[in-house]
Amino acid sequence: MNSKYNFWKNKKVLLTGHTGFKGGWLSLWLAQLGAKVTGYSLAAPTNPNFFDALDIAGKIDYTYEGDIRNLDFLSKIINKHKPEIIFHMAAQPLVRFSYQNPIETYSTNVMGTVNLLEAVRNCSEVRGVVVVTSDKCYENREQRYRYKEYDRLGGHDPYSNSKACAELVTQAYNLSYFNRSESSTKVATVRAGNVIGGGDWAEDRLIPDIIRALSNNQSPIIRHPDAIRPWQHVLEPLSGYLTVGRYLYNNEHFECPSWNFGPAAENEQTVSFIADNICKIWGNGKILPTVIKEHSAPHEATLLSLDNLKAEQELQWKPKWDIYTSLEKTIEWYKKYYSNREVEQITLQQLSEYQL
Repeated sequence: MNSKYNFWKNKKVLLTGHTGFKGGWLSLWLAQLGAKVTGYSLAAPTNPNFFDALDIAGKIDYTYEGDIRNLDFLSKIINKHKPEIIFHMAAQPLVRFSYQNPIETYSTNVMGTVNLLEAVRNCSEVRGVVVVTSDKCYENREQRYRYKEYDRLGGHDPYSNSKACAELVTQAYNLSYFNRSESSTKVATVRAGNVIGGGDWAEDRLIPDIIRALSNNQSPIIRHPDAIRPWQHVLEPLSGYLTVGRYLYNNEHFECPSWNFGPAAENEQTVSFIADNICKIWGNGKILPTVIKEHSAPHEATLLSLDNLKAEQELQWKPKWDIYTSLEKTIEWYKKYYSNREVEQITLQQLSEYQL
């Protein structure tokens, strides 16, 4: 195993949002690395879901069902387990849902982050906190431009805007409490692209929607065929999060403690490219996607791109899997699930292959 992963053996780690797609993958990965993992989250949001399919509750040390908006319970769990490193992933993650439920989106994504940082402020054992936001936290210019960590924050829709707010909350807590000589706690934010991979069944996400259709021998419906996104396998940003967590623990000082973890530029492809290639891999293109134009649909960004240069130079992090490999790994996982639902072996195999 790569020596950078040995760091995690016996480390006390807490994940919020550990029952979600990314949280489930990271929980399993940390457990495989020998970390002492505590999870804090609402119940897994969909059925099926990655968390239950892999019985992750049985693979980590502790799991708690709790709302990130419940400061008292969250503080109790943090003070009880005294984690050394926290990954804050609990969130309302869907753009379209945020239009219908802005209060839930802001209360979860903004005040949830406030609650997490406030609980950490009163637990001196915490050495590092990685706050997961989104590539959508930037003020989107809808231009061919790779957003850098110093670029202006914004967000048109409640989800994107709430993630920009979470960035500002973290910045304020850093300046006021953590980024000071007397503080033993270091905090950073991480911004990733559109993740793909086995085990995501969320509503209103491209890959899960396509997989649901194909598994039922139906034509996938796509809404924004020309929209470009920074697609990447879920293990790519998670490896970046692990890297940041390790650096924070080792008390590294960063002038700008925010990090982009996106794919190489050639992997930023259109929705139609992704849909066509998934259909090809799944069934040799026998079923093709159907494009539906939604004239009254809520606004969604059509062009997103992230600049990785800072992570490459300061963290020695680079993406490993190109878009074709990422899609093949994703479809390989779902094919296994829908054939016999025994996905633990393929999941651990993909983890092992990525770590090589």
